[in-house]
Amino acid sequence: MPQKNRTASGVLGGLLGLVGLSVVAGILVTATVTPALAVAGAAGSSALDLFEKLPSYLKPDEPMEPSTIYATGINGKPVKLATFFDQNREQVDFDQISPVMYDAILSSEDKSYYEHGGVNIGATVKALVDNLRGTSSRGASTISQQYVKNVLVQQCEQKVLPGSKNYEDETAQCWLDATNATGTDGIERKLQEMRYAIQIEKDYSKNEILLGYLNIASFGGTVYGIEAAANYYFSTSAAKLTVAQAATLAGIVQNPNTFRIDLKDGTTTNDAGEAVNGEADGWSLTKDRRHYVLTRMLADGKITQAQFDEADASDIVPDINAPTQGCGAAGSNAYFCQYVKSLLLEDDTLGANLAERTRALQRDGLQIYTSLDMRIQKPAVAAMKNYVPASFQNLSLGGAGVTIEPSTGRVLSMTQNTKFRETASKDPAYSSLVYASDKDHGGSGGFPVGSTYKLFTLIDWLEKGHSVNENLNGRYQTLTMNASCDNATIPVNTSEVRNFGNNPGYYGSPMRFTRESLNSGYFAMAAKLDLCDINGVADRMGVSLATGQKTTEKNLPFDVLGSKNIAPIDMAGAYATVANKGVYCEPRAVDKIVDQNGEEIPVPEADCSQVISPEVAATAAYALQGVMASGGTGSNANPWDGTPLIGKTGSHNVATTMMIEASTKAATAVFIGRTDGKEDNIWGYWTNGNLIENMRYAVAREMQAAANRALGGGDPFPQPDKNLTRQIYVNLPSVVGMSVDEATSTLRNAGFSVTVGKAVDSDLAKGLVAEQSPGAGRVTSGTSVTLSPSNGKAPTATVPNVVGSKFGQAKAAIEKAGFSVDSNGCDNGDDVVAQNPGGGEAKPDSTVMLLCAGGDD
Repeated sequence: MPQKNRTASGVLGGLLGLVGLSVVAGILVTATVTPALAVAGAAGSSALDLFEKLPSYLKPDEPMEPSTIYATGINGKPVKLATFFDQNREQVDFDQISPVMYDAILSSEDKSYYEHGGVNIGATVKALVDNLRGTSSRGASTISQQYVKNVLVQQCEQKVLPGSKNYEDETAQCWLDATNATGTDGIERKLQEMRYAIQIEKDYSKNEILLGYLNIASFGGTVYGIEAAANYYFSTSAAKLTVAQAATLAGIVQNPNTFRIDLKDGTTTNDAGEAVNGEADGWSLTKDRRHYVLTRMLADGKITQAQFDEADASDIVPDINAPTQGCGAAGSNAYFCQYVKSLLLEDDTLGANLAERTRALQRDGLQIYTSLDMRIQKPAVAAMKNYVPASFQNLSLGGAGVTIEPSTGRVLSMTQNTKFRETASKDPAYSSLVYASDKDHGGSGGFPVGSTYKLFTLIDWLEKGHSVNENLNGRYQTLTMNASCDNATIPVNTSEVRNFGNNPGYYGSPMRFTRESLNSGYFAMAAKLDLCDINGVADRMGVSLATGQKTTEKNLPFDVLGSKNIAPIDMAGAYATVANKGVYCEPRAVDKIVDQNGEEIPVPEADCSQVISPEVAATAAYALQGVMASGGTGSNANPWDGTPLIGKTGSHNVATTMMIEASTKAATAVFIGRTDGKEDNIWGYWTNGNLIENMRYAVAREMQAAANRALGGGDPFPQPDKNLTRQIYVNLPSVVGMSVDEATSTLRNAGFSVTVGKAVDSDLAKGLVAEQSPGAGRVTSGTSVTLSPSNGKAPTATVPNVVGSKFGQAKAAIEKAGFSVDSNGCDNGDDVVAQNPGGGEAKPDSTVMLLCAGGDD
């Protein structure tokens, strides 16, 4: 705490203060707290009047204490992630402090502690006499009075906003105001301190006050309380302090910021401007103070001569164990910690405004238990580290993975490839941004999520009553997209969109389009829907732009392919909704908060609601399971451990990639790509033995596998809705006689795919469609129709020569050859004597006339 050199007026004020205190002795007699001390006269009456008017009740608040964030360890027990504090303090119980520490503090500060009632009149009078004689300048405050002083300082400091511009000056002023002993204000402060001390002694036991003092006292810098001091200065606990260590700490209390032993270059300067009390001079001032404490302990019989000699002769050797606070201390879990911190500072659980929440986090000693599950988190961290480097060839390569629980929204894991740093860094290997989350919860602006956004077209398709088995034209074509909320119709040439591998597309169903992630197929679906409705589905399923805007604020065709910047955690939540039978649960990371008194602070419960029907969710899951099956685009991310999975792959302009997969118990989203907003190619680069574009599969696979192991896999997904998986039958028109181009156009416009086969003989002109297969009638939508054009040659067939055969045999042979028969009165037993035409070529389906000789009667 700040110290000032005493001026002449300061000395005079101090003397006046002590005179005032001696006058008040009679009051203490009246209070039956101290031995009788007779005073009288007007001065005594004035002091009595002043004393009686002072507030008499002080309720010590809980001292400022660090708040701690915990995860759940592999063994199910809490694991500390990080602490936050203004004052590094850990409160302990009475029996957790070594007896030698009590001896050191009482011998040096208040040897009659257990004999007085809060104010030691004898010591006060002696201090007055010594001050008047000039033989001492000590103040004679008891431990009770010092406790009161520290409580008042703490109450003042708690009013200062953490991180404020003048924070250090304002908190320093709290100490100066509480320790001022000069002038009228100083006298009144001292009287107030005494009156509070009397009251404290009535409300609490001596041991409770002594413990409270050691838990609240400053030991220099941000170190408060004996446990934190023992750990910080000597890397030990208050229970294990040695005589020398206890005497050192008891000495520090007298003037914390002068006697602290952590500033190697010294804590103050002498008259010559030279640094004093540092490593170079062996902490000389602190050592002198320690000598005083040891001397008092020896005089009081608290230590033996041998103990005194050993401790007094020893050097002061700090073993500094600097506490780390903030999310940087959480190591590989830092980004989850930062996410939790942002939630705490945003939600009104800890206060009505940001200032109150910040105070609570840094001062209220909260125990914050989060949803992070180390059974899932550790493998997730390992996978990210093994596959995705922190930086690569200045590509601004970022990687983020998040797993959430569909039934609750609890965030089970969150990992990132970069190293955490509280502030921005030019080094791409470091980042303060939480890539898995949005701008409000980690500063990230999100990323294009690619084809994972197709989920919302699929959901809208089903909600409009379409079937996943409906066939439609997924080939490159020009389509008209509708955005009714923007009053817009927008033409799109899907050949400009391109499919993976330059596939020109095909006629198919949403089942196949989903499994193979056909862009042109999904545009064909979206053309039958409305872009506003598609983006509205995303909004319903908890997805917004990472900047906080709604997905429906602007509606463009390329939204279908995930061109909007979205946080991976939002996409994980959307797929979790499908896995949870259409119930969306908002992501949450805080399970429980316990205050300093061991009482729970209510936290928001899971916020879950039905946003899509169970039938639509089940049918969407039916389609999305194909992605994870053998041959699906996401099969490389499947752990193949028997857990039923849904999923979807995604990439955007060869600059970002995503993989999302989910069971009924865990949904995992992985992003890997550029984080600088540039669309330069990252595909084709090898690192850590993997292509960058394929890393998403490996990371997602290992993250999901860990979740499956920890949570016991997942349940089978519900059966799809029969109506939403029905075969769609439509009328197939006849195109026989049309030109091939006209027939093809007619059929494709009707939603059929067309194949042109070999030309066939036909009476029709060359090039006209002579045959179609299947023929006109009711067929499934999107059926592939084969056209056979005419070669312009009339077809012929060979007429068999049946002269001499019995009529029955002749008739059968001619009909088998494709001709009809004119029997001309012949009977089966008659002999055929003539035929027209005779044997040779003739037009198919023509008639052969037979002439027979009469048979036997």
